[in-house]
Amino acid sequence: MADDLKKEGAENQIKGTAKQAEGRIRNAVGGLTDDTSEQLKGKAQDLKGKAQRKLGEQESKIDE
Repeated sequence: MADDLKKEGAENQIKGTAKQAEGRIRNAVGGLTDDTSEQLKGKAQDLKGKAQRKLGEQESKIDE
């Protein structure tokens, strides 16, 4: 069971990092095009990714 959580934790870290990167890109594109809606969506996606990455880090630490 702990191994499953560690595997899931690693997956969440990877997916979260990818979401963060995508969110930062959307935010930057929104800034370049003066599209505040896109910037907000990018910031929200960045935060979702950060939360998912942090969750994955905690899952990976279980039973250490």
